[in-house]
Amino acid sequence: MPVLDAFEVLFEAEGLPSYLLPFDLERIYGGIGFADLVVYSNFVTSMDGVATLGDGKSAGSVISAHNPGDRFLMGLLRACADAVLIGGGTLAATPGHHWTPGHVAPQYADSFAALRRSLGRSQDPRLVVLTAHGKIDVTHPAVNGGATVLTSAAGAKNLTDLPDGCDVIAVGSGESVDIPRGIEELRGRGFNVLLTEGGPSVMGHLLEAQALDEIFLTVSPVLAGRDKEPRLGMIQGVELLPKAGVWSRLHSARRHGDYLFLRYGLRSS
Repeated sequence: MPVLDAFEVLFEAEGLPSYLLPFDLERIYGGIGFADLVVYSNFVTSMDGVATLGDGKSAGSVISAHNPGDRFLMGLLRACADAVLIGGGTLAATPGHHWTPGHVAPQYADSFAALRRSLGRSQDPRLVVLTAHGKIDVTHPAVNGGATVLTSAAGAKNLTDLPDGCDVIAVGSGESVDIPRGIEELRGRGFNVLLTEGGPSVMGHLLEAQALDEIFLTVSPVLAGRDKEPRLGMIQGVELLPKAGVWSRLHSARRHGDYLFLRYGLRSS
């Protein structure tokens, strides 16, 4: 595999947390770290703000064109996390995926593992699937590897055939999931540093609950366009502007080739 060029640091705010990274991770990305209790997201969008292609399949790799820098950062952000939170739709749209650092950047798997050991993390982050109705593909390889399902009281009734190594957190009455309570339950299990990779509905739920602290956004140098079929942006299911816009502070900006890698802290946090 070719050696990945270093990201160009365009801006870095002072005072950001910083982990002690293995040499090759530090060389490529520079410093990164998180607060002890944090929820952060990672998304890639086109220049015109498209995050999904509306075809029921995963769109991230299409929009990013499997960019090595984007995949490296995806792996690095997973390596920092105790758990990765996704929605049931993302699980269904990505049938062969594993939400582990080495899956997206296998050439750096050893360095990601070394970082996790230094942070006292488990071998891989725990997969957490958010689903209100509790209907997920229990044969998905990532679920078979062990997952926590965050669901509603009604959804828990549909989760009777989960594989060994899986568990259920039921929070909220009826078919709604109480997101703040769910995050409290996850933290009670030691999952304090949480990464979400969406999709847009999960982002909407987290923002509505004021539970998201930081956003990592990759802007891919492609125009996706929109026509008749819905193509969602990064957030779905909650309307923020004009009454409740969530403003943010730029924490860092990096460039890798024609791609921009932005990190924002949400002011409401």
